[in-house]
Amino acid sequence: FKTCPGRVLCKLPFSGEKEVDLAVQSAKAAFKIWSQMSGMERCRVMLEAARIIREQREEIATMETINNGKSIFEARVDIDISWQCLEYYAGLAGSLAGEHIQLPGGSFGYTRREPLGVCVGIGAWNYPFQIACWKSGPALACGNAMVFKPSPFTPISVVRLAEIFTEAGVPKGLFNVVQGGAATGQLLCQHPDVAKISFTGSVPTGMKIMEMAAKGIKPVTLELGGKSPLIIFSDADLENAVKGALMANFLTQGEVCCNGTRVFVERKILDTFTKEVVKRTQKIKIGDPLLEDTRMGALINQPHLNRVQGFIKQAKEQGAEVLCGGDLYVPDDPKLKNGYYMRPCVLGNCKDDMTCVKEEIFGPVMAILPFDTEEEVVERANATKFGLAGGVFTRDIQKAHRVVAALKAGMCFINNYNVSPVELPFGGYKSSGFGRENGRAAIEYYSQLKTVCVEMGDVESVF
Repeated sequence: FKTCPGRVLCKLPFSGEKEVDLAVQSAKAAFKIWSQMSGMERCRVMLEAARIIREQREEIATMETINNGKSIFEARVDIDISWQCLEYYAGLAGSLAGEHIQLPGGSFGYTRREPLGVCVGIGAWNYPFQIACWKSGPALACGNAMVFKPSPFTPISVVRLAEIFTEAGVPKGLFNVVQGGAATGQLLCQHPDVAKISFTGSVPTGMKIMEMAAKGIKPVTLELGGKSPLIIFSDADLENAVKGALMANFLTQGEVCCNGTRVFVERKILDTFTKEVVKRTQKIKIGDPLLEDTRMGALINQPHLNRVQGFIKQAKEQGAEVLCGGDLYVPDDPKLKNGYYMRPCVLGNCKDDMTCVKEEIFGPVMAILPFDTEEEVVERANATKFGLAGGVFTRDIQKAHRVVAALKAGMCFINNYNVSPVELPFGGYKSSGFGRENGRAAIEYYSQLKTVCVEMGDVESVF
């Protein structure tokens, strides 16, 4: 692979009805084998997959950088999170169990935690490999099979994951990959042999998937968009808060669903904070994502770059002030001239009713908003249809816990932002979706409980 911004890397045919059915039937056959294996047997295979990913970290990270455009520095972190995810769920696979309940007269009941069957995973283009691991890890640990459809913008690295699972020893077809857009996704969601759908992506697409799943009474996990608040109190460690704001806005070129793009800053430190954020933002190294010192690569494609630029143009028209960035960036290297680069943008003079503050931009655009009181900022932070994440920076730990308790968001951070330990559940409130990735909580969404009641005496009949 070589970085070729703006050029076609490869062409992959979309999967139609025939290919989707073949993938599902293959997964269904593999499920019969995998689901009958013990948890410890599944554990060993998943640990081997994690080992291969860890061993091939550099190769897969390079593939992911070319696949997505993010810096190699970030891609390595994504791959590390991916193998850690598989290791974590491998560790849980052998301990999945139900309960035994003693009943009167020596009778008893018990529950069995059973797999669902063939699960569908539909991924987003910002974290292609990592999202596939987040979905397949708990699914496979619980004994399910999975058919995964990556975004058509980033189709490559998930195919490598399928190869790794096969190398690790999963039954043939247990993790299948189909390629395509909305039509392929619709075929998956409507397939009668699909038991569950897990989707990461936009709210409109999530609504359509939920509608399709409803017709088949299929459970869904939806990890959708966000417009998350990041609250900086005046007593915060300023250096730490500035670093947190950059982490909350500019990872993966700002293309992160849980980014804290509404940065609320207590008025008494507004000028100091803003000046430092602008200074740091202007120093972010943009360019070839395969270079070690690059911290911001290219956006995913031209239409998306145009969309982000449109938000900035509209923000200026509505009275926001561009404090830095927001313009297109052309690297010195001639081979990068057709890349979809832009300078990270900080917007000042923002108001809550501006489009740039209300809508998810999904690009490197930070909006700074002043506030005066804790009560006020909590109310404003919650005044959104989204509820994916939120963050608080303060030295007052009681205030920190009080504020995050009041935030209507599924993933909250105190004095940090955008860290995603696999041990902790991840997911949103309100229009940001429901269900959880990661942590023990994900087990609930990839398994079902069967209750068994055993009578040890005579049946007490009312007839």
